[in-house]
Amino acid sequence: MVLLRDALFTSVAYGHLIVDALNSQRSLLFTYWSQHYGMSNTTLATISTLYVWVASLSQPVFGWLNDRFGRSRLIAGGGILWLTAFFALALTLPVEGAIPCLILGSLGSAAFHPVGTMQATLRGKHLIPGRETTSTSVFFVFGQFGYSVGPIIGGVLLSLLGVSGLFILVLPALAIGVNAVFHLHRAAPTPEISPQTESSPGAGVRSGKWFLAALATVASLQSWAQQNIVTFVPKYLSDLGQPAAVYGSMAGVFMGGSAVGNVIGGSLADRHGRQRVAMLMLTLAGVPLYLISVVDWSPVWYLLVFMAGLLTGAVHSIIIVTAQRTIRSGMALASGLMMGFMFSAGALGTMLSGSLADTRGFPLVFQLTAGLTLVAAVVTLGLRERKTGTTKPPSS
Repeated sequence: MVLLRDALFTSVAYGHLIVDALNSQRSLLFTYWSQHYGMSNTTLATISTLYVWVASLSQPVFGWLNDRFGRSRLIAGGGILWLTAFFALALTLPVEGAIPCLILGSLGSAAFHPVGTMQATLRGKHLIPGRETTSTSVFFVFGQFGYSVGPIIGGVLLSLLGVSGLFILVLPALAIGVNAVFHLHRAAPTPEISPQTESSPGAGVRSGKWFLAALATVASLQSWAQQNIVTFVPKYLSDLGQPAAVYGSMAGVFMGGSAVGNVIGGSLADRHGRQRVAMLMLTLAGVPLYLISVVDWSPVWYLLVFMAGLLTGAVHSIIIVTAQRTIRSGMALASGLMMGFMFSAGALGTMLSGSLADTRGFPLVFQLTAGLTLVAAVVTLGLRERKTGTTKPPSS
């Protein structure tokens, strides 16, 4: 609760909520437009991939700018306002202009995420020492809550009012952006945590090339699995004749589960170790993901999709905190590098999944997704950490 009473932490947490609530509208808007303009699954996946790439590959740049110049107020707060402005503009344009406008607006998301993540970790390190995975997971919960309620609200607005109904999201986004700009003047200009620092003095974490390769592989597979569900479950349900309110709520249920999983995973990781928790969660995630591919549409889908989100989402903050500890750079740059890599790699995988959906159908895509989490679980064996540093001599 001490985190939620801190004005600086809550300013980036609420910023994360609204940024990802706006980001979540892309799957609804692209699905809505695909129905009206006859887009194929491959086209849908390609557009979504371009959006994610722009929002991801530029994150390290914004992270470096913050580490170099310490302008969190302008980078993070300004990113929220940039995204909001281009989102509002896209709602006024025909689809030929709206899609490029949304993609350009995603630069605001890229500006916010690495700086917001760094500030959330720093505040957690200061307010609840030794629990930075937990504090980072709380920050990500706000974003995933935005991803959860965003499609639900957006689906209802689309059903009742059409695309123009999404303007209702713009006013709170502007208020939250201004609040972030105001409070981030307190932000430390440089990180207070070395990425190699453990909780105990003098301890470090081994970060050889195989460790980093394993981390990159787990991150990309986890992101690929999550983006497959976010992108294709709404389209699959739409093809089955379900209205926007239904497929929008299903995307929200998945991200709601992911938010719950993030808190559970972060808390368990601080107590039992990041590698153990990541391996367990990714192994269990294969079960609901596979069942989605073989169970016909019914209310049980809500439970399956929720559990798929919970188990895959539990690994997200573990990946980011591990990257902050092992990548030898500033914290914002480390956060931006890892998030940029995982989201862009996941988007590339989703584009490949789109072609598979066109040729072989959605059930096979969901089975592939289950396989991705099982492979990622095995690869976490490469994330076993060996702490190094000074040791206390035995007492005489």
